[in-house]
Amino acid sequence: MARQERALRTRNALIESAAEQFDRDGFETASLATISSRAGVSNGALHFHFASKTALAGAVREAAAQRLGRITASERRSADSTLQTLIDASHALVKGLRGDVVLRAGFGLGSNPASRDSGEDLHERWHHWVEESFAQAGREGALAPKVSARDATLVVSATLAGFEALGGQDPGWLSPTTLTRFWELLLPRLAHESVLEGLVASGTGSEDG
Repeated sequence: MARQERALRTRNALIESAAEQFDRDGFETASLATISSRAGVSNGALHFHFASKTALAGAVREAAAQRLGRITASERRSADSTLQTLIDASHALVKGLRGDVVLRAGFGLGSNPASRDSGEDLHERWHHWVEESFAQAGREGALAPKVSARDATLVVSATLAGFEALGGQDPGWLSPTTLTRFWELLLPRLAHESVLEGLVASGTGSEDG
């Protein structure tokens, strides 16, 4: 059991170190020697767990996908309405992109052609979840007349992808204030008047940290 725990700690340390290198230097430039050194393990230990840099990138994306899944599942349980769930999840995602290097690297790897085949595409996974949420909101009668779930999904998915990309250069794009202003602008056009007043653009559980 102790050996298994050490192996798991080593694997997790390598994933964290790889995420930092992929996020900072990009997939192509990141060095396996640097990744293993910063994780505090040997090159041999790295290759015991991961056969290649592509395999390591796949593990980063898998870990990031698990974190994204926890975000969407948690917000689905906690909000009263589907639209509020979506708002809250977007705030949780932006907070994660700001402070969680594994989540941020997982999204970034999906935008890199060199590593695109190394695991699940988080942009696509988020897009599908947003689309399902808007479809459910439509069934609830929460969308304004003439607003389609498809069009609403395109706006929200594209905006969050833009915030993620721009946030790599300016963290202000990943601030709660920026996202709140986006929702304040969008909701009067998006939400049915019967539900608009009850929606909280800043999120119902945001910590604004």
